[in-house]
Amino acid sequence: MNAWTFESQPGALGDNAVTLVEGGSFCVCAGGGDIVPGGAQGVYHADTRLLSRWELRVDDAPVEPLRVVAAEPYHATFLGRSAPRPDQVESTMLVIRDRYVGGGLREDLTLRNLSDEAAGCVVTLHVASDMADLFEVKAGRVHHVSAVEVTPDPSGLRVMASGRSRGARVVAEPAPAAVPGLLTFRALVPARGEWVVTLQVNPILEGEESPAWFSTHHPLEHAEPARRRADWERLSPVVTTSNRVLGQVLRQSREDLGSLRLFEEENPDEPPSIAAGAPWFMTLFGRDSLLTSWMALPLDQSLALGTLRRLARLQGRTDDPLTEEEPGKILHEIRYGAHTGASPFASQAYYGSVDSTPLFVMLMGELRRWGLHGSTVEELMPHVDAALDWITRSADPFLSYRRKTDQGLINQGWKDSFDGINFADGTLARPPIALAEVQGYVYAAYIARSHFAHEFGDLAGEERWASRAARIREAFNERFWLPDRGYYAMALDGGGRAVDGLGSNMGHCLWTGIVDEDKAASVAEHLMSPAMFTGYGVRTLASTMGAYNPMSYHNGSIWPHDNALVAAGLMRYGFAEGARRITFGLLDAAEAFGWRLPELFCGFDRSEFSVPVPYPTSCSPQAWAAAAPIQLVRTLLRLDPWAPHDQVWLDPVGLKNLRISGLQIAGSAVTITVGDEGVSVAGLPEGVTLFNQPRSPVTAALR
Repeated sequence: MNAWTFESQPGALGDNAVTLVEGGSFCVCAGGGDIVPGGAQGVYHADTRLLSRWELRVDDAPVEPLRVVAAEPYHATFLGRSAPRPDQVESTMLVIRDRYVGGGLREDLTLRNLSDEAAGCVVTLHVASDMADLFEVKAGRVHHVSAVEVTPDPSGLRVMASGRSRGARVVAEPAPAAVPGLLTFRALVPARGEWVVTLQVNPILEGEESPAWFSTHHPLEHAEPARRRADWERLSPVVTTSNRVLGQVLRQSREDLGSLRLFEEENPDEPPSIAAGAPWFMTLFGRDSLLTSWMALPLDQSLALGTLRRLARLQGRTDDPLTEEEPGKILHEIRYGAHTGASPFASQAYYGSVDSTPLFVMLMGELRRWGLHGSTVEELMPHVDAALDWITRSADPFLSYRRKTDQGLINQGWKDSFDGINFADGTLARPPIALAEVQGYVYAAYIARSHFAHEFGDLAGEERWASRAARIREAFNERFWLPDRGYYAMALDGGGRAVDGLGSNMGHCLWTGIVDEDKAASVAEHLMSPAMFTGYGVRTLASTMGAYNPMSYHNGSIWPHDNALVAAGLMRYGFAEGARRITFGLLDAAEAFGWRLPELFCGFDRSEFSVPVPYPTSCSPQAWAAAAPIQLVRTLLRLDPWAPHDQVWLDPVGLKNLRISGLQIAGSAVTITVGDEGVSVAGLPEGVTLFNQPRSPVTAALR
């Protein structure tokens, strides 16, 4: 089986599915809290499904769901009621399942008797595991493992996959009667009283058991995820606004990004990186984590630093066709699978991404603009130069991709479904493929390196990298521009032909500044045309194209992160109204989705349906979708810091009655207030000059 592609997407989880997430752990269950076998539900940790069944019965009858009370991203309370007691018409037994996910699972199960008579109940929990690899579950191709041994022990059950040193231990307090697959409790629930049992699922990896992070041996608020969440809220900038939708969406974004942070046990003092999204991408990705970190910079710059450092440690060092590793290359994703054969990339890094490497350099440059300390720049600069070595070795003259074996991803840009790159008539592009947006990333990476050279006093290096940037900009505008269409080709194919599909890719080119100014107005007009802009956002592919399908993954759908970068590109070239329309269209969509923007949604026009149409297998929460509203606010603020040169640009448009306090720029907590009488800024570091104007798209690259 290949790495994740369009063909192996998971089926929809269902409308009532509940996903709880914390770092690299997550749980997908039914609305009543049960984990039902046969689908994608389960308790997952380290890319392994620890439990595939977790079904509660009271007196051998299912619990009727009443309500899910969502709390933190890792915590929910499931309320239900048991069947009526003997000789009763109505149920008098409330069932409360208080669940915490993180490094396994903890569940506090309470039966509350609402009658005047004590109740004797038999409580059973059906437990099963297939120890399936995450890739198997996503693709619906689980090979049931007959050698999963379930053994009772004094405190519950021990589940082990023979020969794989992976498993879980289910611990209950008080201790149950246990047989393979079943825990039984005989409960006496006092009149108007409660009976409580606490259950804990501890993962066993490489033969070692580790306690779930919400342990029964210390208060819940002392658990590491709870402490981290409290610190995250305390240290994050505070946003107040009269725009209720904007305020709610930004709060949800902050919550989701906090839950997707990844902390390394072996480097506990390191800032966190960020996972791509729940439920299927709870691991470090190159492209996703880098773009998320970029867009989240106004919220927290430590995510960018942690992501850069971790990707640097995993940077390619050798040539390996199976994993597509090459010296200097930045990975696509890292997995910790269960060694079932479902993924050739289990428990290792896979490098099949053409854009992660230039994005790594871009983020390094942008983080420096926000005030990254010079010593950290020196620490990471060898990795920047190794990444640039890979780019310059590979670009001829443009950076392109072709997978090394049939085990790799066919398309290796962000539109990585097999049919994501196509001509106007719907014909698929053939590799090697040079994507338009990737050339923009390379251009911006060269510009960033020239700025570093300037800071180091390396005038020859500054000129060398600036010249490289100028050459690829000139070549891009010559080869990718379609003068008869008035837009840029999506890509160049293996024969050097321009892939003339009209897509959102060129919006990223505006964002990076590679677009000639005399072409920008035509690009903006196409992006905001009825064929591209739906009222909620810009489609990935225009409705006039042969491959257009608003219900597809990459050929007509709407991706919030894509739109956030398109809006930033429009604003960079002065098309403020287009950026504003995209921003408020996405905010309207977010309100319809319960304040949380999903990974993507269908690209139907707003005039056709009054609400945005969900894409069934969309991840939620998803990191770059969560970061998109933050980037959109930055875009409307027209906020551009350049700490090394003691300069900040700020010229808000489309915003009012907004206050952001605690925004970190060059180590100082800055407050920005946008009111009826204009904009004010307090707390800038001494000596910093504030420009109340936008940066020019041309001079921005040269400053």
